[in-house]
Amino acid sequence: MKKRAAALRSLAALAGTATALTGTAAAVAPAAPVTPAAPGVRDTTRAAPLTWEKCATKAYPKLQCASLEVPLDHRDPGGRKITIALSRVRHTARTSQGPLLVNPGGPGGSGLSMAGFVAESLPAEVAARYDVIGFDPRGVGRSRPALNCRPGHFTPVRPDSLPATPALEKANTDRARAFADACHAKYADVLPFIDTVSTVRDMDAVRVALGARRVSFLGYSYGTYLGAMYGRLYPHRVHRMALDSLVDPTGVWYDVNLRQNRAFDLRHKALMAWIARHDGVYGLGRDPAAVEARWYAMRKDLAARPAGGKVGPAELEDTFLPGGYDNRHWPLLARAFAAHAGRGDARPLVAAYEDLAASDTEKENGYSVYTAVQCRDALWPRDLGTWRADHAAIHRTAPFATWNNAWFNAPCAFWRTHHLSAPDVSGAKLPPVLLLQATDDAATPYEGALAMHRRLPGSRLVVESGGGNHGVTLNGNACLDAHLAAYLASGRLPRADGRTADATCAALPEPEPHGTRTGARPVSAAGRAAPPPR
Repeated sequence: MKKRAAALRSLAALAGTATALTGTAAAVAPAAPVTPAAPGVRDTTRAAPLTWEKCATKAYPKLQCASLEVPLDHRDPGGRKITIALSRVRHTARTSQGPLLVNPGGPGGSGLSMAGFVAESLPAEVAARYDVIGFDPRGVGRSRPALNCRPGHFTPVRPDSLPATPALEKANTDRARAFADACHAKYADVLPFIDTVSTVRDMDAVRVALGARRVSFLGYSYGTYLGAMYGRLYPHRVHRMALDSLVDPTGVWYDVNLRQNRAFDLRHKALMAWIARHDGVYGLGRDPAAVEARWYAMRKDLAARPAGGKVGPAELEDTFLPGGYDNRHWPLLARAFAAHAGRGDARPLVAAYEDLAASDTEKENGYSVYTAVQCRDALWPRDLGTWRADHAAIHRTAPFATWNNAWFNAPCAFWRTHHLSAPDVSGAKLPPVLLLQATDDAATPYEGALAMHRRLPGSRLVVESGGGNHGVTLNGNACLDAHLAAYLASGRLPRADGRTADATCAALPEPEPHGTRTGARPVSAAGRAAPPPR
């Protein structure tokens, strides 16, 4: 959603006849077949030694940065080059286990600061054994070129996401088409090469440049799909691989987004129930259904009078979506809700929007790459009637963000670059992989973790039972972190028990109503796409 997958810190009933979406696919040659590299094959690519320079921040004083040229088209290694931005925290132990590549998800999430985060968050004796390597995937952040298809695309106030009238449907449709047209006009020569498999080829080019025979990988959300695809193409290059908050590889990408809509609605209801349990603080009622009704009444009011001239219904949904990723946002959101619905004070709601959802250049870049990857990776419906029917059916029982998510992804209906076919994920040749997942995760629902578990036969699945946050490791759950640390240190995995999960950890307690968001992860650069820890 908005895969909202996402920065690390981001999808009615409608009458009328189906309207065909128009737009001509560009005549772009399909990518080369996705063929795994054979074990024992020597690297045919050569890279100049990386030049590492200090790029320390106050939070991550050991961080170093470099850049790597890679082919825009990996089928043409002598052709046009693009640049991938890299970061590193070096190992300090006497012996090293090699590089640990890390990715925060998205598509569109910047990974440079994540190297520092992971190196600081792992137990010191584990981090000391790895060169932790972050990177901005092609098109993202400090990599060049960096995409920004349509600056100002998320400037408030946007049309109401619920297409309750033909005029609203047209406004949202025109907006999605305008984004696709702008992206093609600016980056037609680049878009055919902004996709998952091309990014995976870049990851192996990073391995070559590092002079490593094998690499390890830690990926969150969309990063789990990157990791699984790397394992499919280069299984003999994998030392260890840990995947947290798993993308369903069977639903890339339209179906995955449809499934998210129901899951995010359930997390929104969980927030409403939490507010009801703390009625003494928020004063919005003790009945979760009544609290939820007040939220939708607030949404209706904002359609007529946007808060501060900035927060209409679409922006309200954007503001509350991060609560579906991480319940540490709940106190902030509840206070903003209570102030507006209970006292008519819009200021806390506007502040929450600006804190959690307002767009900037980084998020515009992330959304541009998110759209480019998802629209290129796989086939999306080209007929608005399909979108309308599918989302209207889900909206009837899951209204929180279904149409918001639909319009977030709708540029894919107009995309001109020919789509690829999503390759099957298969890990039969991989070493054992560690999978980690919360049972109530909305961004990557639990069923996707089971699907990934089945496709990686040697994998072990550790479940946070009752947890609803996204990106569960290195975020305070000692049980989950112990599994991750043991695996990265020595390859130790929980014993397979032949059932759904191989090990279970209890979820962390819910936040206190007066809590702050200290430590809560931001939404990813894509604004929706699976915000992992940074």
